[in-house]
Amino acid sequence: MSQFELKDEQNHPRTQVPEFTQIVEQSLSRRRFLGGAAALGAVAFFSASPLSRAMAAATGRSPLLGFDAVPASTADAFVVPPGYKAERLISWGDPLFSNVADFINGGGNSAADQLGQFGDNNDGMSFFPVDDSTAILAINNEYCNYELMFPHQGKQMTAADVKKAQAAQGVSVLTLKKTADGWRFAKDGKYNRRIHANTPMAIGGPAKGHALLQTSADPRGERALGTFNNCANGMTPWGTYLTCEENVNGYFGSTGQAEITPAQARYGIGTEDAGWQWHPFDERFDLAKYPNECNRFGWVVEIDPKDPSSTPIKRTALGRFKHENAELVIDKDGHVVVYLGDDERGEHLYRFVSDGKFNPGNPDANRDLLDKGTLYVARFNAAANNGELKGKGEWLELTFGKNGLTPENGFNSQAEVLIHARLAATQVGATTMDRPEWVAAHPTEPVVFCTLTNNKNRGVKNNQPVDGPNPRAENHYGQILRWQPANGRHTAADFDWDLFLLAGNPTVHQNSLYAGSANINADNMFNSPDGIGFDKAGRLWIQTDGNYSNQGDFAGQGNNQMLCADPATGEVRRFLTGPIACEITGLTFSPDQKTLFVGVQHPGEDLAGSHFPLGGDSTPRSSVMMITRKDGGIIGA
Repeated sequence: MSQFELKDEQNHPRTQVPEFTQIVEQSLSRRRFLGGAAALGAVAFFSASPLSRAMAAATGRSPLLGFDAVPASTADAFVVPPGYKAERLISWGDPLFSNVADFINGGGNSAADQLGQFGDNNDGMSFFPVDDSTAILAINNEYCNYELMFPHQGKQMTAADVKKAQAAQGVSVLTLKKTADGWRFAKDGKYNRRIHANTPMAIGGPAKGHALLQTSADPRGERALGTFNNCANGMTPWGTYLTCEENVNGYFGSTGQAEITPAQARYGIGTEDAGWQWHPFDERFDLAKYPNECNRFGWVVEIDPKDPSSTPIKRTALGRFKHENAELVIDKDGHVVVYLGDDERGEHLYRFVSDGKFNPGNPDANRDLLDKGTLYVARFNAAANNGELKGKGEWLELTFGKNGLTPENGFNSQAEVLIHARLAATQVGATTMDRPEWVAAHPTEPVVFCTLTNNKNRGVKNNQPVDGPNPRAENHYGQILRWQPANGRHTAADFDWDLFLLAGNPTVHQNSLYAGSANINADNMFNSPDGIGFDKAGRLWIQTDGNYSNQGDFAGQGNNQMLCADPATGEVRRFLTGPIACEITGLTFSPDQKTLFVGVQHPGEDLAGSHFPLGGDSTPRSSVMMITRKDGGIIGA
């Protein structure tokens, strides 16, 4: 999430459960939830082996989790378990090429420097092996911390400053080489590339050429310029990278003459930007001059990391909203399925199903699979009145002419359905969610997980009732949802769902859903689950982006962290903690599972006092960390 969005998430310390939620608590006690839901035991979604169940019963520990938990921390450090080693791979401002300047503390680099340097605020990432000694790491660069990027801390922006900020966002593509000491970044590597807010892009899919995507600079509506606020990611089995545009609304503004349409307002677009100050210096972000430019962002962008000369493509068939990540699976029948979360309070969870089928023998034949298919949005039917947080769900089709997506309701084509996917989701009756963030599919079981990070509006605003997978009002801790598609088919219309866990604080709240589920205790508690992903063995890795005040509702939870869970037994164990004021986000493994790459985003934001990763009086810098075991073993085992 962006810097400005994050500030809004820093909830004031609050130790009392809101009075109006106690009705919910009467029917959904923590004890009853724990007995009936997924937190402990192998329930319907997973069947742990008899040996696994016996080991877990005898030791109280999951057979999947083979590391000692680290305690919560408020230190300006990156802490991993005993027997593990963490090294810095790359940081914001490190040059990708020999002819580019090194990073200058205090914000002294130019826009030209930044175009050849690693971008700021790294987020989602994917690892692409090339051969035994070469790999590619594609990494999102979400946004900028103006208080760290500029000596004036963003208070005296110029056109040159805006160009630098635009250069710092997008995607960094890195060449990695395997050495005797492990994977290392290769300066001047063959695949090194920066993709930024001014990189030419193609527009693909049903919205290509639509009038709402046309501008005076691109009257055909087929070529966009740039990508930014790139949050999480995905990767395809044909070797491409998916980068997801999230809080793009905050970059648009106007001098006041622009008329804001209801559709623009639904996407958070207005005459006041979020503080980035691009529109006074780059007119394409001025809504009065380029009212359609904002419609050209909020998409999933497909990039070929192995071809630095390739043109990225915005895949409009996947819908336009505040994308978190794009979790792609191949269904049993060969169709490509992509799960997508819209990261805003009260928004929705989506699924795309391709028309064509994946061809494993011909990668080129798969290049346009994401341009043709059907987008769906989720509706969850609750069984909360039975004291259980589980139920049935269905995928509602977002196709022009169906489910009320007609001219009478403001939709005149499939292109408009996709450009205004949020409005379409409301029209068909989708469930409003507690900020759907990352989605992760289990590597061997037909089960999918999604982090619902928090929602201060739940139960306060009329369109966000306390029900189903969103069981707490003013939810400041978050939860992890999971579902199993009917008959194990990701293309099925229906699914069963439950909650894998509720984050919470059992040391502050007792006998309440705000304490969290049974697998949450004083030793592993956290708030705001965000990044999520599986390794090959089925360990579920959970990253947090929440309140790090360590006070009030969040007392004892410390800095943001990364945890590991066993989906079958429900055990959750803290694997690492990050430095001051950071978010832990982005994870990917080397194919042998012996190297884990993890992102540390915005350490020291708001001048919080961090000097990570170099210490001393250095400027804090977002970084990619590389974690290995000292004995050379598999991470987490």
